[in-house]
Amino acid sequence: MPGSSRFLTLADVADVLNTSSAQVYALVRRGDLPAIKIGGRGQWRVEASKLEEYIQQQYDEARRFIEKHPFEAEVDADT
Repeated sequence: MPGSSRFLTLADVADVLNTSSAQVYALVRRGDLPAIKIGGRGQWRVEASKLEEYIQQQYDEARRFIEKHPFEAEVDADT
């Protein structure tokens, strides 16, 4: 993660997730990714530990999806 700061900007989070700041903002506004607003201009910050929890949740959701929808390769009848 960028630096060793406790809190990350939305741009920092976007870099970690390899996505756009707009997508991260949407995750925050939907409540999917916990964040706080600081300062007079209300800049969003995401705690690094919350980002790690979010990433782990996404791995867990992906695993559950795979368990429910296993990949079945087509079998070639000629082999």
